[in-house]
Amino acid sequence: MPIEYILIGVTLLLIICIFASKASSLLGVPSLLIFLLVGMLVGSDGLGIHFDDPVLTQAIGVVALSFILFSGGLDTNWESIRPVLWKGVALSSAGVLVTALLVGWFVSVITDFSFLEGLLLGAIVSSTDAAAVFSILRSRNVSLRKPLKPLLELESGSNDPMAVFLTIGVIGLIMTRGFRLVDMVPLFLLQASIGAVAGYVMGRAMIYTVNRLQLEYDGLYPVLTLSFVLLIYGVSAALGGNGFLSVYIAGLVMGKSDFLKRRSILGFHDGLLASCR
Repeated sequence: MPIEYILIGVTLLLIICIFASKASSLLGVPSLLIFLLVGMLVGSDGLGIHFDDPVLTQAIGVVALSFILFSGGLDTNWESIRPVLWKGVALSSAGVLVTALLVGWFVSVITDFSFLEGLLLGAIVSSTDAAAVFSILRSRNVSLRKPLKPLLELESGSNDPMAVFLTIGVIGLIMTRGFRLVDMVPLFLLQASIGAVAGYVMGRAMIYTVNRLQLEYDGLYPVLTLSFVLLIYGVSAALGGNGFLSVYIAGLVMGKSDFLKRRSILGFHDGLLASCR
């Protein structure tokens, strides 16, 4: 297909999603539901746009989720989540594991799936959608008690690494002979440790760079942080860590620190979060 038609189609979809986001605030309906409806209408069963490229889909998903998690960490108030830190960590790790196990058992009972196949399905659906939670919590129509809101915000932003790890691990259990469930424990600890350290170190490096680098144009600061997000994920993953955990922790580290052009950078990543949903 000629590039001009692809650009027209992508642009129209972006414009429709922007208007849909505005309509969702007026109707009181989560914008993600409207985005899903738009996708169904223009997909293979709607207008007939057929997209079947799993490699490209994975790449786009990794980049979009990295931006979502970094933006969520950047907007999170450290003082509000500190009292519920360990509860949030427990929910985003053990809670995700228990959810995956229960869903896996239930699916294996009511269907012809094996337990491992059911566990794979459970791992896929075990985490809450960070973009949806961040969007709802930032809605002016939502009012939650103080301990609950930061707990949900922390849990939704930090549970994706566990869900991704479980999904990849269960696929390994299904496809690799001799790979046992107990073998996933040291692998998880290694990935989480490397991801956490890489996220903290590179988050501090990002703050130092933003504050020390005197850029000629203010608009380049959001581009700099955008580049750092991709760099943090790539470096962490290359070292064997969990890249999603790294970008979220980097966002938390930067969000609780003072840095130049804070208002414009936060506004940019808020808009990016909305577009990545």
